[in-house]
Amino acid sequence: MKGIQLEQTIAVGEHFVLIYAPRAKRGRFPENCVEIVPTEEAARQGADPGRNIHAAKVLGPSRSSEGFRVFYIVNWLT
Repeated sequence: MKGIQLEQTIAVGEHFVLIYAPRAKRGRFPENCVEIVPTEEAARQGADPGRNIHAAKVLGPSRSSEGFRVFYIVNWLT
């Protein structure tokens, strides 16, 4: 992925998630805003834009330079 460096010591994978995001324009989110769900269908069903909860496919977790574990957006599921 262009512009993203991930630590090589952490197993990073793609996940379907629900993200609490009042502004869904960011490219990465800390783990306390992310809930991993088992399937794309579960993510789509759990989304609630009225409560700022959005479905997405992400890559992560990875350690940021600030020491936080973050997830990077692959794509939003709309």
